Amino acid sequence: MKVLCVCLGNICRSPTAEAVLREFGGGQIEVDSAGTGGWHVGKPPYGPAIQAGEARGYELAHLRARQFDVADFARFDLILVMDRQNQADVEALRPVGNETPVRLFLSYAADLGRNDVPDPYYTGDFDEALDLIEAGARALLRAI
Repeated sequence: MKVLCVCLGNICRSPTAEAVLREFGGGQIEVDSAGTGGWHVGKPPYGPAIQAGEARGYELAHLRARQFDVADFARFDLILVMDRQNQADVEALRPVGNETPVRLFLSYAADLGRNDVPDPYYTGDFDEALDLIEAGARALLRAI
C-alpha cells in the first residue's frame, strides 16, 4: 500500500507522520509526504519538528518538502490529510473520475475524539502533534 501524508507546508506534521508510519509500518507500507502550499519546497522539516522527532527516535532531517501534485491521486492508494482545510484543498484538485480515498489522518483513531492534528508550527506543541500522529499511525496500521 502506498500512502501520502499531507499538511500545509510539509515541514511539521506530514513529514513527522511520514517518519512515524515508516518506523511503525516495518516495510508494510510505502509512505511519502507533501504540502498543499509550495512555500517550503526543497527545504528540510522545521527545526523543532526534527528535534521532537529525534527525541522519540524518528529521523526527519533528511526529508525535503514538496508540494502536493494532482498526479499524487494516481500514485498513491490512500491520501491522509492532517486537518479539514488540507482535506478541502486536496479534494479541490481531485481529477474527474479519480476515487483515491482522502481521509483525515485521525479518522482511524476515532477514540481520540479529534479530527485534526493541530499545526505545531503555530501552536508550538510538537509533543502533542507527535502523540496524535503516533496514535493515528497505530490505528491506521491496525486497519490495513
